Amino acid sequence: MRAAFASDELPATSTDRRAIRTRAALRSALAAEIEATGDLSRVTVTAVTGRADVTRRTFYSHFRDIPGLVDAIERETIAEFEPVVARLAAVHLPELKAAIDAAEPCPGSLELLSFFKERGSYLAPLMGRGGDPAFVERIKAMAHGIIAARALEGIDARALGPFFDYYLTFAISAEAGVLVRWLAGGMRESADAMARLMTALMFVRPGDLYGTPIDLDIPRFALSVLLDQGEDHD
Repeated sequence: MRAAFASDELPATSTDRRAIRTRAALRSALAAEIEATGDLSRVTVTAVTGRADVTRRTFYSHFRDIPGLVDAIERETIAEFEPVVARLAAVHLPELKAAIDAAEPCPGSLELLSFFKERGSYLAPLMGRGGDPAFVERIKAMAHGIIAARALEGIDARALGPFFDYYLTFAISAEAGVLVRWLAGGMRESADAMARLMTALMFVRPGDLYGTPIDLDIPRFALSVLLDQGEDHD
């Protein structure tokens, strides 16, 4: 019967102090239990409600089970994160170049890092080794959808197709990996330091760290190869 009435939604977003406290308590308790057990699959409703000082009746009025709570937290987080990604994706190359020339991080990157740092207490366990591996994939899928549409503006036509998709997948996966590593490490570096670091990582070339930079002619080395392969299959 409980499942029939459960909505798998966090208590309605409002200014109601009790609802706000309940949301925060459940998120914190879930994160603490993931850290305590080392495995999300071992987290129980009893443990979460006990740690959050929330009754089981209150829990079941909103969620069917722990996966329902996890899904609600992840959906809420992604919904809040989407506009942050959209603002970052809207940055034009001249803006990026101007920021780099001024020794500043990519516009929007500090906001992105601050988003994760402010929510790190529960995002770190959820996105970590003992959390939900699908969460990172959901974030990456959302980012891919937003960035892909924006990145197509003014793109070299030769890059369209497999190269563009592989490039975007590579870039987003790399950024996500750095974020997860930062969260797992306790976010020792400041958001500003990480924004600068991630901006720099975007431009690291093979050999840069060894004093022997390699300049790669992308159109000749990759784009033309993929185009030739496409023609071979025709």
